[in-house]
Amino acid sequence: MLPTVAWKDDHVLMVDQRKLPGQEVYVELRTAREVARAIEKMVIRGAPAIGVAAAMGLALGVTKSRAKGSAGLAAEFYRLCDVMAATRPTAVNLFWAIARMKSVFSDAVRAGRSADEIGGIVVTEAGRIHDEDVACCRALGEHGAALLPDDGRVLTHCNAGALATGGYGTALGVIRAAVEGGKRIAVYADETRPFLQGSRLTAWELLRDGIDTTVVTDGMAGSLLSGGKVDAVVVGADRIAANGDVANKIGTYPVAVLAREHRVPFYVAAPTSTIDLATADGEGIPIEERSPREVTHVGSSRVAAEGAGVWNPAFDVTPHRFIAGIITERGVCRPPYGESLAAACVRG
Repeated sequence: MLPTVAWKDDHVLMVDQRKLPGQEVYVELRTAREVARAIEKMVIRGAPAIGVAAAMGLALGVTKSRAKGSAGLAAEFYRLCDVMAATRPTAVNLFWAIARMKSVFSDAVRAGRSADEIGGIVVTEAGRIHDEDVACCRALGEHGAALLPDDGRVLTHCNAGALATGGYGTALGVIRAAVEGGKRIAVYADETRPFLQGSRLTAWELLRDGIDTTVVTDGMAGSLLSGGKVDAVVVGADRIAANGDVANKIGTYPVAVLAREHRVPFYVAAPTSTIDLATADGEGIPIEERSPREVTHVGSSRVAAEGAGVWNPAFDVTPHRFIAGIITERGVCRPPYGESLAAACVRG
C-alpha cells in the first residue's frame, strides 16, 4: 500500500499527489498550518485522507506549541481547528476528525494533564484515526467485493484508493479485495477532469498492483455503458447525507444517471465517518468551488480560450435514487437509506 500520510517523529510526511504519476515526491510538514496549506492546495486529497491529515496536523500543532499554560494551549489549539476546518468545505471526514481531536483535547485539559501529556494524547488519537481508516477500508472492501462478478468490468470515477484514504482505499478497496479474493477484475478509470485524479492517480495505483486498467475520458462513460462493457460502477464519496444523497467528485452524477439508464448497478463505497446524518439531503451539502486555472490550464499550458468564463465546482451531488447500495465497513446499506444509514452509524 502507498504511504499516503504518516506521522514521523516530529513531522507529518505525505506524498505530493500533484506531482504523480511523473514524480513520487514526499513532503515533510512541520507545523499545523503547513498541513492545512497542503490540504487546501491538494498535496493530499480524498475525504478520508483529508481527515487523517487534519488530525495529524492538529497533533503537530499541540506538540510544537510554545503557549504558556493550559488556557494558552487551548486557545491556540482551537484557532488551529478553525484553520483546518476552512480548508475543504465539502469533505465531512475533515470535520469528523476535527471533532474527535477536540474531544480528546478537551478531556485531557479537564483532567488537568500537562502540556506534554496532552501532546502524547492527541498524537495517539491521530494515529488511531489513521489506523481505523485503514481497517474500515479493508472491511468495506470485503463487503463490496461480494457485489462484483468473477470476471467483472468496473467503471470508477476520480480516485478513491489508498491515496484518498489512510490506506487501501474505498472504491479501489472494493476492487483490491475482489482481486485478492481471486476475482478477475478489469477497471475503466474516468480521467476525471479537471484535476485528472483518475488518469494520474487511480491508474497509477492499480497498475502498481497489477490490476488491468484502462483510462477513458469522462465523456466516454456513456459509450462504455451503452455498449455493455461495464458490469458495475463503484465510486467513493466526500459526504453522504442522511437520505443517501452523495457528494463526490464533479462528474459522478452523470455517470450515475447513465448507469441507471443502462441497468448497471452504481455503488458508493465510503466509511461511516463520511455519513453526515445532520445534513438531511444533498441540497444541504456545501459544494467547494476551486480556481479557474484548474480548468483553463493543464500544468503550465493554457487549454482554454483567453477571456472565457470558468465555473469550477469540485463536486456534484448524486440523488439517492440512482444508488444501488452504499458500501460501508459495517455492511452494504440499501434503500430506504434514511433507515439503513442511521442503523450503520449506531452499530460498531
